Amino acid sequence: MLILLPPSEGKTPARRGRPLDLGSLSFPELTPLREDTVRAVAAISAEPGAPEVLRVSPNLVEDVERNTRLLTGPARVAADVYSGVLYKALDLPSLDAAARRRANRSIVVMSALFGAVRLTDRIPAYRVHACADLPGIGHLERVWRPHLAPVLERAAGERGLVVDCRSSTYASMWRPPAHVARRTVHVTVPGASHMAKHTRGLVTRDLVGREAPRTPEALADALSERFAVTLTPPERPGKTWQLAATAKD
Repeated sequence: MLILLPPSEGKTPARRGRPLDLGSLSFPELTPLREDTVRAVAAISAEPGAPEVLRVSPNLVEDVERNTRLLTGPARVAADVYSGVLYKALDLPSLDAAARRRANRSIVVMSALFGAVRLTDRIPAYRVHACADLPGIGHLERVWRPHLAPVLERAAGERGLVVDCRSSTYASMWRPPAHVARRTVHVTVPGASHMAKHTRGLVTRDLVGREAPRTPEALADALSERFAVTLTPPERPGKTWQLAATAKD
């Protein structure tokens, strides 16, 4: 099973440790674009007007300044960097050893800066949105697409479910081809975005805590123990399954 997650806006920086080693990250095919993107973000972050270019709040002065040290500042595993609502609900530190192994093996996090990373990859905290249009690089959401397509198709493998818990922005960075889409389930959550993030974190936690379901129907059945779910088949070939989930009280 492959579980696709968005990054979180909230990131916890490392206080000490070795700096980023781009060559050590998962999906080494992405290294050349990662190098260009990291250097561009670091350079832009030192310029006036950086928040506007990076598409982040102008109040995040410290975060933008930290971007200037992406290649020299300390890094830590992505599981400890991403600390927003979804990741608080996932609560990786409290998982037992078997669930943590499944999480490390099955979860891929989309990233505007790195394209895609696994939880065990060591990265620095960073601030740049996928909608940023970087000089010399382009619109990140679109720039990553052709690079991520072969990488994530291989990560999806020849069988097994793909559970897509990404937000719409990060979902647009890779859309599964037809032969993968027919075994892909996109998790949606009715209601506000905060609750959607929280529920997707709970869904991910539930999934890594058990043996992987093999079909969309088995996935819905497994999640129905803790969630009110509605599974909708693809509306036409090439489209994904849709699973609406609401956490039960």
